[in-house]
Amino acid sequence: MTAVAKRRLEALSEQLVAPVPDQGNFENIPKLKKIAPDSNGPRVQGKVVIITGTNSPLGIGRASAHQFAQNGARAVYICDFNNDNLETHKRELASLYPNVEVHTRKFDAANEESVKAVVVDAIKAYGRLDIFFANAGIVGQHKLFADISAEEFLSTLNTNVVSVQLAAKYAAPAMRKTSSEKKYPSGSIICTASVAGLRSNAGSTDYSASKAAVISIAQTVSYQLAGSGIRINAICPGVIETGMTAMMYEAARARGTEKKIGQLNPLNRGAHADEVARVALFLGSEESSYVNGQAWAVDGGLSAGHPFVPGKLG
Repeated sequence: MTAVAKRRLEALSEQLVAPVPDQGNFENIPKLKKIAPDSNGPRVQGKVVIITGTNSPLGIGRASAHQFAQNGARAVYICDFNNDNLETHKRELASLYPNVEVHTRKFDAANEESVKAVVVDAIKAYGRLDIFFANAGIVGQHKLFADISAEEFLSTLNTNVVSVQLAAKYAAPAMRKTSSEKKYPSGSIICTASVAGLRSNAGSTDYSASKAAVISIAQTVSYQLAGSGIRINAICPGVIETGMTAMMYEAARARGTEKKIGQLNPLNRGAHADEVARVALFLGSEESSYVNGQAWAVDGGLSAGHPFVPGKLG
């Protein structure tokens, strides 16, 4: 047996090595096979989580840290290039969820040594890594494509794409590690993409290209992790009030046009970070055990059709 084949055999997930057994019958029909714990309990009990892009008070990263902590995570690493609010977030999480160990890390999510270091730290401290939410990103250039320099374009790709590649590169091997507590390799890598990566007119050229690349990474890596029990998916938010969109929201409020934000999606509104965080929680939990390599739109239905201006149809 070749070394590659041996590693592949050793890396097989629990669902391949030990499929869910028959669970008996109810009267004359078989009982349903249950893969994950009940939904009314902690959904990531005992798991170790790393989240990048968590500094913004309005952000998806902060909201996701709350969801993972509330749902029983053993440890949550909140990371960002800007650490103005990280310690405040840590104190807030500690006050609400005292049983969760919260760690703050200041680093560039596109810096290879920094990403490697936080993963190594998690393994040294806890012997496992279960969820890596690669959420860090920037909005890109507010310019037409012809006005964006090569350096500006590459800067956006570096932050939005390289950070996701590095997250997958270092999280996947860590998620393969097993112990008496974690008997089989498993884990969930979650990436923040955007509806701009699915369709045009939702962002600048560099931003849209970067988010399309994030989706492609999730799809490609899912096949390269075949049989390992490690999943990777991309979340594609629509209009969300976060640190990145704060200027747009503030300008709309000043003009009295806030209610027009999100009017092109069927729900006729923008979203809150918590609404995206709950999707991240689902993708990080065992409840999404058969969701892999997907681009999940969380956009109020915007990507379901061609946008139209209300009152101008027909």
